[in-house]
Amino acid sequence: MSQSFAEQVEDVRAAALEALDAAAGPEDVEKARVEFMGRSRGRLKDLMGLLRKLPAEEKKTAGRLVNQLKKQLTEAFEVQKKGRSGALAAGAGVDLTQPAARLEVGHVHPLTQTFEELQEVFGSLGFSCVEGPEIETEHHNFDALNIPSDHPARDSFDTFFLDSGGLLRSHTSPTQIRVMESGPPPVRVIVPGRVYRPDAVDATHHYCFHQCEGLMVDEDISFADLKAVLNMAMEGVFGPGTRTRFRPSFFPFTEPSAEVDVSCIFCGAEGCRICKRTGWIELLGAGMVDPAVFEAVGYDPERYTGFAFGIGVERLAMLKYQIPDIRMFTDNDLRFLEQF
Repeated sequence: MSQSFAEQVEDVRAAALEALDAAAGPEDVEKARVEFMGRSRGRLKDLMGLLRKLPAEEKKTAGRLVNQLKKQLTEAFEVQKKGRSGALAAGAGVDLTQPAARLEVGHVHPLTQTFEELQEVFGSLGFSCVEGPEIETEHHNFDALNIPSDHPARDSFDTFFLDSGGLLRSHTSPTQIRVMESGPPPVRVIVPGRVYRPDAVDATHHYCFHQCEGLMVDEDISFADLKAVLNMAMEGVFGPGTRTRFRPSFFPFTEPSAEVDVSCIFCGAEGCRICKRTGWIELLGAGMVDPAVFEAVGYDPERYTGFAFGIGVERLAMLKYQIPDIRMFTDNDLRFLEQF
């Protein structure tokens, strides 16, 4: 009596597993694979040929058997390739139908997400992204930015000075100087990156944090351009309807200077605990580039004007994602990171 199709499938399965169990090395495994699963010739291909000749009412059941066999043998050969020889025979304790272990998918860090969002928003406004060295010179970090030698930031407790004579940059503005030194206007860049200050670590301060600064220089750039760019950028970050407020301030490298607030995104500027009932949240520093900075890089301050702004990336991320402590960004606690 001739074998049924199901019996022939079982014979191929048993023979394949036996061949794999007897394989002494990779060459034997490959030889067995070609014998049973070869595309041009192979016992599995022979079964497919028999399947086509079966009556229509039997093809569905027979096709399911062939598919199950193909899946089982594929998994068996993969396991054998990984060195688990001898574990494929019946009764060896390996369930070839068991799903594979789930791979853990990583998460993009919230600071990286914030950086990428800033790059996308300012990129849409025509700003290119540049990076600079984290070990800087006093010239780029202080002198060219109109920060005199008697400025408090020059003290050792306000800046990380190195034995080599350099220092860890205390802001990303030195890269703006390098960009201007590299060529004439127009300039339209943002500069994201790490900065360092010897601050005591607490819920809102850290000795290593991140900034994203921006610079635009050309003929006839005004404070109105600065306001327009920051208005559009904050709407891009926080959504339509976000408003900005400029308050007079002082920075050595800009004149006039301003602190920039955004309307509270949590209460719609109505007043809440987060904005301290004011409806506004302080977020940026900005201003028109001081002519002394242009003179330091060789730009003609009578011909060119420009503006600069800076934002703390941790502060923006803490605000947007309601993160209460800056130390959570560096604790590497998966319970925190998996939320993003």
